Amino acid sequence: MSTPARLEDLLRELAPQVLGVLLRRYGGFEECEDAVQEALLAAATQWPADGIPDSPRSWLVTVAARRVVDQVRSEQARRRREATAALLTAPGDEGPRDQDDTLALLFLCCHPALTPAAQVALTLRAVGGLSTAEVARAFLVPEATMAPRISRAKQRIRAAGATFAMPSAQEWAARLDAVLQVLYLIFNEGYTASSGPDLHRAELTTEAIRLTRMLRRSLPADGEVAGLLALMLLTDARRAARTGPDGTLIPLAEQDRNRWDATLIEEGAALITAAMATSPLGPYQLQAATAALHVQAPRAEDTDWGQIRILYEILGRIAPNPVVTLNYAVAVAMTSGPRTGLELLEGLDGDPRMARHHRLYAVRAHLQELAGDNAAARTNYQLAARHTTSLPEQRYLRDRARNLDR
Repeated sequence: MSTPARLEDLLRELAPQVLGVLLRRYGGFEECEDAVQEALLAAATQWPADGIPDSPRSWLVTVAARRVVDQVRSEQARRRREATAALLTAPGDEGPRDQDDTLALLFLCCHPALTPAAQVALTLRAVGGLSTAEVARAFLVPEATMAPRISRAKQRIRAAGATFAMPSAQEWAARLDAVLQVLYLIFNEGYTASSGPDLHRAELTTEAIRLTRMLRRSLPADGEVAGLLALMLLTDARRAARTGPDGTLIPLAEQDRNRWDATLIEEGAALITAAMATSPLGPYQLQAATAALHVQAPRAEDTDWGQIRILYEILGRIAPNPVVTLNYAVAVAMTSGPRTGLELLEGLDGDPRMARHHRLYAVRAHLQELAGDNAAARTNYQLAARHTTSLPEQRYLRDRARNLDR
């Protein structure tokens, strides 16, 4: 890895830690986050020339704290907070050297007062260390649109009276679920971009995996954290084989399995095996176990669809939702025939969560094709293509429809 890349990784890793120190000392999410960004910019400018300091975190804390103090001193309304902070925390004290506030910061960014979209944006900005411009690119919106959106998220947190602290025992499960869901959403958007010319957004999958690894270091005994990380690794292992040289989408059954990342598969499989043996079963573990069955099959025809069907049955009981039903229908079709799977899809037609969703049309078309009903399959492939904004998916679905005419 080049020196600039190593420096970028270091700054990205330290950013949430430094922000946590400032939030504990001063409060004020927006002011502290702005100060951290200025400190990161100073480091990116000075360290390549002067060298990385012996304690890079302390250097960043000192520079960022000066910025916050300057802001406090310039605004009379905040002088009382400065005095209080000075009494509570001695200058230069950034807490225990091994204290990492990243987990508390993740919980703050996933505060229930925020919408899921705002939680994702704020997490990428504050915990991921992405610039506002980078977050805007992740959402495919102009920076001028994203900046006020992130600012409003910070204001909502302040208005809700949120403090920089771990949630209470009563709040823990719900807030951790929100954190996992945000990381899951970031990964999914990167793995299959909802719109645009590219199927993958590698910067998002990489960031989601990095943040989930960080979360696992803080919660090594949590089975669902391990399950989510395993799911990401086992899924991302297939990334190189999912598209052809021209960016054409290649479905799982047709992928060159020699191009899958064996190291990620080994790590993900070990994670999920250990998690399911030692922790209460949860949705992310079940999804990771399903992913493991797919990637561990030497050939597509060796896939253990019977076991996958059982896993989706369990998942449907503990975390029912239409996407689970959709995947269960595929597993049923592969074990009991496509007509049986198609019958299960009929129950989703009236579900508003799946209304006009391209995946329902695509799965129905696939099962109709397996059943030999090419006319119906062609119609549903065309409908699916119309309802996705992903260009690679559109091309793939239209190609499937055209191939049925041959």
